[in-house]
Amino acid sequence: MAKKQVIIDTDCGIDDAQAIMMALAAPNIEVVGVTCVFGNAAVENVCQNVLRVLSICECEGIPVFRGSGGPLVGASNQATDHFGTDGLGDVIEDKDPQWEEKIQREHAVNAMIRLVTEKQNQVSLVALGPLTNLALAVRLDPSFPKKLKDLYIMGGNMEGKGNVTLCAEFNFAVDPESAYIVLEEFLCPTYLASWEYSCRNKLTWEFFEELINQDAPAAGFMKMITSKCWAFSREATMNKRDVHFGPGFVPYDAYAMAACIDSSVVTERIQCPVRVELQGSICRGMMALDRTNELKKSHSVFVFTKCDVAKFGQLLMESVRQPLKK
Repeated sequence: MAKKQVIIDTDCGIDDAQAIMMALAAPNIEVVGVTCVFGNAAVENVCQNVLRVLSICECEGIPVFRGSGGPLVGASNQATDHFGTDGLGDVIEDKDPQWEEKIQREHAVNAMIRLVTEKQNQVSLVALGPLTNLALAVRLDPSFPKKLKDLYIMGGNMEGKGNVTLCAEFNFAVDPESAYIVLEEFLCPTYLASWEYSCRNKLTWEFFEELINQDAPAAGFMKMITSKCWAFSREATMNKRDVHFGPGFVPYDAYAMAACIDSSVVTERIQCPVRVELQGSICRGMMALDRTNELKKSHSVFVFTKCDVAKFGQLLMESVRQPLKK
């Protein structure tokens, strides 16, 4: 059986690293490129983080492309240290001084368009960070979405609850215009793993401990980068916006990747039009679900609501302990 061709667009923080390792370990997935975008860290750090993950997994042959360093409009104003200032927990000391030589010269947006054009309707795009690269791609090539097989997004919210602002999830909040453009103009099959979906399908801290203590390089890497990060501490004070969901291990980006790898991981979903709010200081970046199609849109997306947590956990475990692809 032919492998599923995948481009990963990432702002590589700790949860992105977990998602990337999941894709690299999946026998049915071929990662044809990784495109980098600002978000969890500056895009320069994101590039280095991706190279580090590929090296740990012995997959250095996969091309990595540097993309957008800021949002489509204005300056980035949503700085976060959720995963440390470098995106990987601020624990890596042996930075690669030659990392720039390992990044492709081609810009991530151009590479994305080229790779998808070369394999029309064969490439799945998994977007794990702000959607800036995707918005620029459709502006440069309006036919770009038609050439995609499908699109998986980790981002947005379903109920007006935010995790960085009152009403918006991080990936959409840092670049609402790009999120708006993508969800209006990408008419390919589109699947959304929202913030609430991730939080409501969390894993136990006991599972997390088992995950990072496997006797394998990838597990050791995850143990290292989560060792000083408050987001991966069960003892840490719970964020007030997470209080609705209770404690547990939530590898956010891995939920979107798992759906791309195995659609049966998702057990329930809503199909409806959505729109990203661009106005107001409170609701800017919020995603609204239009279940009665008041907007009269012709395009619906699939918003995940429930997953097979056991199957999801199995994919995570396999990503850190099984032999990875060269």
